[in-house]
Amino acid sequence: MKTKPLSQQLAAILRDDQFSTTDDVRAEHSADKWHASALPDVVVFPESTGDVSSILKLASDRAIPVYTRAAGTGHTGGCVPVHSGILLSMARMNRILEINPSDGVAVAQPGVITGDLQNATREHGWYYPPDPASLKECTLGGNVATNAGGPRCLKYGVTKQYILGLETVLASGEILRTGGRCHKNSTGFDLTSLMIGSEGMLGIITEITVRLIPHPTTRAMLGASFPDFTAAAAAVQAILDSGTLPSALEITDGFTMAAARDYLGADKLPPGDAYLMIEIDGNTESVARELARLHAFLLNNNALRIDEAPDEDACERIWQLRRDFSYSLKHTGLTKLNEDIVVPRSKLVDLVNFASQLQQDTGIPVACFGHAGDGNIHTNLMVADYSDPSIKKKADAALDRLFTWVIDNDGVISGEHGIGLAKKPWIRQALGETSMDVHHSIKQALDPQGILNPGKFLD
Repeated sequence: MKTKPLSQQLAAILRDDQFSTTDDVRAEHSADKWHASALPDVVVFPESTGDVSSILKLASDRAIPVYTRAAGTGHTGGCVPVHSGILLSMARMNRILEINPSDGVAVAQPGVITGDLQNATREHGWYYPPDPASLKECTLGGNVATNAGGPRCLKYGVTKQYILGLETVLASGEILRTGGRCHKNSTGFDLTSLMIGSEGMLGIITEITVRLIPHPTTRAMLGASFPDFTAAAAAVQAILDSGTLPSALEITDGFTMAAARDYLGADKLPPGDAYLMIEIDGNTESVARELARLHAFLLNNNALRIDEAPDEDACERIWQLRRDFSYSLKHTGLTKLNEDIVVPRSKLVDLVNFASQLQQDTGIPVACFGHAGDGNIHTNLMVADYSDPSIKKKADAALDRLFTWVIDNDGVISGEHGIGLAKKPWIRQALGETSMDVHHSIKQALDPQGILNPGKFLD
């Protein structure tokens, strides 16, 4: 008996407006912010956990690949449907289901924009701290899938520190609930953490319970320029050694500063070849005291100029400068290969020195900036045209040198973006043989047909 077309089978379990095979919709869902793309056979818009379960039961019966995405703000090609099949868009599952200050939790669907959750919890005087740079457009589900970070993870931690419970639909269509709404839980294996960072390869997350904390009363910032990266990195360590834990501590190198001067105007940037942004938060009195103490401390640690931001508007001006660094690099006309590597904090200077040598050896400009407090430095290779085979070959060889150096120096190849397609060639080197075997065993147990996000780092 001939099998019905996929669209007819979907029509039996969904409304007509919940799936599309049109070229424009398929193209819209073919890529994220990395350069790779592939067309799915169909884009499906589930609106409930029941919808997702029904879709996966169908996909499991027919061994159809299933890829999941929402906003498509990833940087590694993690949601690209390289084997076609079904593309699940979680964009319509975008409701905040509960904000409960008494329990210190919020419950939300995966399509909720991260910034919207932050704003909603702040109205209650509470705080969801994870803050990816794309928080105004990225989704909570994507954050969980990649264990996203952000500038404030120095003090507050990354996404996984705030996930108390998950509802996940397995490849079979079965619904798995892990964790809950209790802030402490030592019951059984930590299956919640297993799902965090799994990049859609172990299940489809349909509901997320997050931990909330009281919102700080106020914040303030300092922007400090330094003669070079070494001086700025030394100041980072000195700040932390002094007993101060900023909420964010960002560093920028000379290449990025030069690009920003070209883009924004020389008068918009302070002197020097490195820049630190230090944010502190807490109650009003302690923040005022800490701001004054840090100002004096930085002057004694080789700062050339310090800009104070004692209130919300002034803080936003400094953060806008941080956002402008990315636009400045794009303004160079080069393609930015954004690598979110992490090294031990003591290796920051070594990393930038290595990047400088890599630039000299390859002729590929390298720009370094990012989260100095936890060693997560975005090391950006700036290439002319990554789609050009000869340029791609040269850039990939440079990336191989970078990732090998990072691994050899006790670092990791991704701190917040995940592996996806972009870092797939280096995953075995990064994890090691035994860890790869364990990954495959877990995948086989939860997705024996390999229908969830195939073609990525476990293939």
